[in-house]
Amino acid sequence: MELQFYNTLSRKKEIFQPINPPHVGMYVCGPTVYGDAHLGHARPGITFDIIFRYLNFIGYKVRYVRNITDVGHLENDSDDGEDKIAKKARLEEVEPMEIAQFYTMRYLQAMDMLNVLRPSIQPTASGHIIEQIEIVKKILDAGYAYVSKGSVYFDVLKYHKDTQKYGILSNRVIEDMLQTTRELDGQDDKNNPADFALWKKAEPEHIMRWPSPWSEGFPGWHLECTAMSAKYLGEKFDIHGGGLDLLFPHHESEIAQSVCAFGHQPTNYWVHNNMITIEGKKMGKSLNNFITLEELFNGTHRLLKKAYSPMTIRFFILQAHYRSTLDFSNDALTAAEKGLKRLLEAQRNISKISPKADGSDLNIKSLIESSMQAMNDDFNTPIVISHLFSAVSIINSIVDGKEKINSQGLEDLKTLFNSYLGDILGIKDEQVSDMMPTVEGLVNLILDVRKQAREEKNWAKSDEIRDKLAEVGVKIKDSKDGVSWSLE
Repeated sequence: MELQFYNTLSRKKEIFQPINPPHVGMYVCGPTVYGDAHLGHARPGITFDIIFRYLNFIGYKVRYVRNITDVGHLENDSDDGEDKIAKKARLEEVEPMEIAQFYTMRYLQAMDMLNVLRPSIQPTASGHIIEQIEIVKKILDAGYAYVSKGSVYFDVLKYHKDTQKYGILSNRVIEDMLQTTRELDGQDDKNNPADFALWKKAEPEHIMRWPSPWSEGFPGWHLECTAMSAKYLGEKFDIHGGGLDLLFPHHESEIAQSVCAFGHQPTNYWVHNNMITIEGKKMGKSLNNFITLEELFNGTHRLLKKAYSPMTIRFFILQAHYRSTLDFSNDALTAAEKGLKRLLEAQRNISKISPKADGSDLNIKSLIESSMQAMNDDFNTPIVISHLFSAVSIINSIVDGKEKINSQGLEDLKTLFNSYLGDILGIKDEQVSDMMPTVEGLVNLILDVRKQAREEKNWAKSDEIRDKLAEVGVKIKDSKDGVSWSLE
């Protein structure tokens, strides 16, 4: 079965056909780093981590670019508010880059706890001002932007009339956009309210500013992703991802910019994860139901009955398809916690199982095949999890003596859990992880005993220790440089 997933642009599932196989370019819109990572950051982080992991698992070489927005993201996502990082810096009386660096590190630490793999490249908007200026020049030269009082605006109506529909991704109607655009300060600088900023002239009090042919200022928010994706993945790449809240205006404007600067769409596949709601309501600061990841891990938010581990949060998110709305509640997280515990206990029990000559493979291979089919069908992690729970029932039957499994079936069980629960879903056993310092100490202690046996030329004892360690998953490797070990 070929890999297929839902393309937001075509609004249907499509078979994945990379531009230059086996290489795949994937760009995902990252966070604006002016505050702590919250539950809403966890979902895209985990969603595109799954896609990254699975593409690598099936043999693609993926260059995954996820940006950091550290300049140009305006308050209320309008062209006329204040840069969020600059605002935070002004309030705290520090440099904007101190704010950006502090919250970038906090974001990465939170993603590490969720076992989200680091991207191949993590560029920042402020590190690519030159590239953004060059794209503005191209759009001006093409006739789809104009300068007004030192700022540069994209001409949405001209683009819509001359090239292709503005609204092609979000399925919005241009006339409706014009009627519903809010009246904001600075709208008089534009030809029409739907136009968006490519470059903004900085007011005297604005801290973050760079020289440009038009003014000292800063880039518009939408411009950074067009510049950075083109720099690291080329003007046309395979996958562009992000949260559904970025569909309009951010991604819609990215398409318009790329068409005018490069002559074509930036990507072949648009992928968007849906939102997380809290007890049926949209999560937001205004509703006072905003939960940071640190609050989730520590259980300190007023809506939380207890603390939840990072793997519980990850498993909770993976229990819903990435395109479905996911509703947060204490009951849902508690259920996820219990389900994850069952899975991990079953995985630990695999090491207690001995194959039987008169056993069968118990058709475990079909669960592996079904799990791959689920991942190939738009990364359907809930179905993969259901297959893992089917394996849990089999493991419990074996442990209880109701079933017998042969060596092939046991190897397939290990493959199912190691590959799908671990490598693809990214679930790690936090209990085992917490015990790693103890495990390392014990293994090193045993290796000291083995070293003494070897020095005494007691090769039988040395081999016995090696073999016993191998039985519990500790692989020993002797070399001229000494002894190394690893957990299998």
